[in-house]
Amino acid sequence: MLSPERLALPDYEYLAQRHVLTYMEDAVCQLLENREDISQYGIARFFTEYFNSVCQGTHILFREFSFVQATPHNRVSFLRAFWRCFRTVGKNGDLLTMKEYHCLLQLLCPDFPLELTQKAARIVLMDDAVDCLMSFSDFLFAFQIQFYYSEFLDSVAAIYEDLLSGKNPNTVIVPTSSSGQHRQRPALGEAGMLEGVEASLFYQCLENLCDRHKYSCPPPALVKEALSNVQRLTFYGFLMALSKHHGINQALGALPDKGDLMHDPAMDEELERLLAQVPGLVNSVTASPEASCLPSRTPPRVGSPWRPLHHSRKVDGESDGSTEETDESET
Repeated sequence: MLSPERLALPDYEYLAQRHVLTYMEDAVCQLLENREDISQYGIARFFTEYFNSVCQGTHILFREFSFVQATPHNRVSFLRAFWRCFRTVGKNGDLLTMKEYHCLLQLLCPDFPLELTQKAARIVLMDDAVDCLMSFSDFLFAFQIQFYYSEFLDSVAAIYEDLLSGKNPNTVIVPTSSSGQHRQRPALGEAGMLEGVEASLFYQCLENLCDRHKYSCPPPALVKEALSNVQRLTFYGFLMALSKHHGINQALGALPDKGDLMHDPAMDEELERLLAQVPGLVNSVTASPEASCLPSRTPPRVGSPWRPLHHSRKVDGESDGSTEETDESET
């Protein structure tokens, strides 16, 4: 049976909304690039497996960034893959630097841009000191907002700058470039950044932006709710409010609530199955699967969290040894 959404839209609008053409073009490109291997088991099977992977969200693994960020579904899939692969970092209580989180992102997307990781780190740290340590949950929820709403946030940064300088926000031109070419955000050292802007006026500008923005943006009602308890706010204060808002996280649908972030029974079961196949490791498996996934380490090494998932990709890194940490106690 067709969904009400499907029945309400013409065919071409529905296909465009679901970005079907993007996936068809990508599938055909992969078919042509690997036609010798694919010819051994048939084109029909290839298309079946390709679109099954799209539905499961595994199609973005190890792909180039231009494809990873090409559609909303791809972005959600990447966020979910990052969480599932590296949530053990959070379960272990490890605190990592921005550069270490960027290394984890590059394990899933080799050309993932450093600029996006830096911007996500600044949401957590509220300033340019991006070499401080961050908890997994703090970084993950900030990264979710930055990555999924990247183009929208670039437009918000432009509006914020104009409000600080007293310009008419209605004259702001919405950026239309790809997320790889981001507008420079306000520097936190500026006096105006410390004072912020009036929250009600800021929301009015954002509401108008959401009406005309062609990229994804948070539901305006939830944005209004996030700003309801403040009279003035800074740009990074706004981003932090978005990253911590329960309703916005649910509307996006990529990650579980913060209280359930470290629980993924399906992945735990898969890890146990993989561990059972490793010679010499079965007898050392304890009642806690993650105890086997992450051998005890001297903080702040980050070498082992992803090894059970990708045996052929081993990376070790050293943090700066700082004892600073972000607050993990918020729920």
